[in-house]
Parts: sequence; C-alpha cells; structure tokens
Amino acid sequence: MYINDIHILFYLSIGVIGLIVGQLIDWCNNRLAKYEKVLSKDFFTQYLSNATPQYLLMSITAISYVLVLYLNGLTVDTLKYVILIPMLINVFVIDCKKQIIPNRLTLTIFEIGLIFISMQVIINTNTGINTFLNSLLGMLIGGGIFLIINLVGKLFSQKEAMGLGDAKLMAVLGLFFGKNNIIIIFVIAFIIAALVSIAMLIKSKIKKQNMTEYIAFGPFIVLATAVIIYMPNDVFITMLSKILRIS
Repeated sequence: MYINDIHILFYLSIGVIGLIVGQLIDWCNNRLAKYEKVLSKDFFTQYLSNATPQYLLMSITAISYVLVLYLNGLTVDTLKYVILIPMLINVFVIDCKKQIIPNRLTLTIFEIGLIFISMQVIINTNTGINTFLNSLLGMLIGGGIFLIINLVGKLFSQKEAMGLGDAKLMAVLGLFFGKNNIIIIFVIAFIIAALVSIAMLIKSKIKKQNMTEYIAFGPFIVLATAVIIYMPNDVFITMLSKILRIS
C-alpha cells in the first residue's frame, strides 16, 4: 500500500522512530536546561531505569515525522527536518519552563545547518553557492533584526526587549531556511505573540490583575518555523494577502 507514492512501511518506520526520539527529547530537555552534557552515562545508569513515558512528546514527534515524510517524500529535506524538529521541541519546552535557550542547542542547530549547506555545495557547486549565500544572508537578517530590537529596547526602556537567545535562534534558523523564509518566520512569530499577549491582557483585565508574567518568545519562533516546514510559502503568502485585503 502506497500513500503519496511512498510505501506505508516507511510511514510506520518513521513514526516509530518519532516515538523513540520523543522520549529522548525529555532527557535532552532535563540536561540542556541544567547545562549538563546530553551524552552521558547517566542516561543508562539513572534515566532509563526511572523514566516515565512522555506520551505527549512522543505523539507530537511521531506525527511531525510522518507529516514531514508525507510532504517532502524520501528527500534530503525530510532528513534535515527529522534532525531539526526535536531541537525545536527542546527550544519550545525549555524556553517555556526556564526562559532560556541554551547556547549548546543553538550551536548544534548551526552546525547541522552548516553540514547540509556544505553537502549542497559539494553536490552541485553552482546552486550550492547560491544556497550558501542565501543562507548566510538569512542568518544575518534573522539575527540582525532581533539585535536591533534588543538595542532599541535597551535605549528606550533600559532593558532587553528580546533575549540574546532569541537573536541566536533566529540567526541559525536563517542559516537553515534562507532570507525569504526567515522574514516570514519573523512575521508569523510576531503575529502569534501579539495574539497571545492580547489574550493574556484580556484575561488579566477580567481577573482585575496586573499583567506581570514574562512571555518567552522562543516558543513563538518555533511555532512560526513549524508553519514554514508544513505549509508551502505560496499558500501562506496567499492567505496573508487575503487577510490584509479584508482588513
């Protein structure tokens, strides 16, 4: 049986891999949040014997993997996203809980992005160089936008408007997705953040409380990146243009 020209066994296999990786994400979350090594004998001596199944993480990862395979087929893009998705989930969970994005995590995303770009340059020099330049520009735009926001925030309010972790994350995602996609990620992330902020403000008004809760921006970047991974650019741009036309 085939789905989108891919045998169902491939979907089942990548789904099972997703379940395993989803459980491993829990281990990585605990270690990275404490700035501890992920590759450690503690995984075998402590974690495996005491770990409880992380059904939510396992389900999210498995479904994400199956969708990526369905949308991209047996391609390099599928492999790239299969590696990237767990790290994005790490960013989402850790930033929500601890309001930090570990440097080790962003550095790993950078290293993997660099490996894939190098592979493209080696396989096809002409298109590979264009891809490299596009990724380099994406990194500069992604990190630069947030650094400017950070500097402006410090100038007018004497505090950071955005964390440097967000700027680093946007920079490495710019390397991964290129200049056009990183701008779209930026726009989507701010739209989601605005909607969540409005919802929280309304909630605080109803409860007659001051809104003092810090909102981590990393999860919004992750959600925006998910839109790029699972929704073709032309579909998103068409939807956005229709919304703007209506308004």
